[in-house]
Amino acid sequence: MKVSSLPNLNRETTSFPNFFTFIQDPANHHHHDTALQIDERSCDTEASETSPYKDILSPFDEMNEIRLFAGTNSVGLIRRESVQTQHNTSSVGSNQFSSGGGSATSGSVGRNPAQRLLWDLYSHPDYPESEFRRAFKMSKSTFEFICSELDPVINKEDSMLRLAIPLVSHTSEIIPVRQRVAVCIWWLATGEPLHLVSQKFGLGISTCGELVLEVCGAITSVLMSKFLKWPDEEKMTKVKREFELISGIPNVGGSIYTMHVPINEPELNALAYFNNQKMSYSITVQGVVDSKGVFTDVCIGWPGSMSDDKILVNSALSQRASSGLLKDVWIVGNSGYPLMDWVLVPYAHMPLMWSQHPFNEKVRAVQKVANEAFLRLKGRWSCLQKRTEVKLQDLPLIMYTDSLLCDFDIVPL
Repeated sequence: MKVSSLPNLNRETTSFPNFFTFIQDPANHHHHDTALQIDERSCDTEASETSPYKDILSPFDEMNEIRLFAGTNSVGLIRRESVQTQHNTSSVGSNQFSSGGGSATSGSVGRNPAQRLLWDLYSHPDYPESEFRRAFKMSKSTFEFICSELDPVINKEDSMLRLAIPLVSHTSEIIPVRQRVAVCIWWLATGEPLHLVSQKFGLGISTCGELVLEVCGAITSVLMSKFLKWPDEEKMTKVKREFELISGIPNVGGSIYTMHVPINEPELNALAYFNNQKMSYSITVQGVVDSKGVFTDVCIGWPGSMSDDKILVNSALSQRASSGLLKDVWIVGNSGYPLMDWVLVPYAHMPLMWSQHPFNEKVRAVQKVANEAFLRLKGRWSCLQKRTEVKLQDLPLIMYTDSLLCDFDIVPL
């Protein structure tokens, strides 16, 4: 997998937060602003009125109090702590995500029987498929596949840490891989504040934050090169044929689109992230999808004020095209993209000639594939719909994970 650092700036002292690009050959740094209408029903993670588990899940919607307990601190190795019944205070509204090493937990949330039952319920083999999909936005088989792929990596890291860091208490327990993955997927699917996630899984607030980043890092390092990659020659031939059936335009290899993900106002260089059209701060997710709407290239992290042409020119996808590797391939975008010998866009000048309307309709048919892919991306992962507790420099990792997992249950695993 090719990794580009664009731009290569200091992580701590600049608001251009060490943006990076994961690509299996090309990376696509591009920016376009089009509003997405999200189907709220696709984002519903609560128990339905007819669900047999409604009585179990509903208490978590009514919790207004968070009881925090002192737990055992550890360095690097994340453990489930044995909690004490001692009240403590915590800055729940602050950023609980950790971007580096240090203490794995800053206290654990007291667990009542319903909380213990909730995780046991999700992990039970007989838990209904429909309820599991509602909760985690993926099938049980996909969840188990992810766990099996990540298990060797996470267990290897744990083994190394155990050798270096002795357990400080016989009551400390290593958090199972399946529970780690569940915490991460739950947060991606719901975008819930970490203190609510910690209540549902009976773990510390900062522990949940660290688990999200840990699992996202493992997913991108293990699965990205397998599932988010540019089509090979055989696959590209099939993609071109299918796009031609959709639009009538030959040699179309991808449909490109960019969305904005809202962020809190950065402490540094805030104007660079302010998007005048949306009147808010954001960073961008630009992707190319194939004829099935599966992501083949993503470029993430450029600030919301950057224009489409500037991002595209600086992208690895553009570099790939300049090297002649996109010969006889059209990437179709909207009028926000520049017309190039490998980028096809609709006529934008007004008024259009009567003969230009049919061509624009064909371009829109290709664009629709990418539009629907991004609707699915944002609808499936609610963390992309709102400002979150994630630090700015960690957001690209979260967004790459969302882009990768968006196609699971669509492509064969």
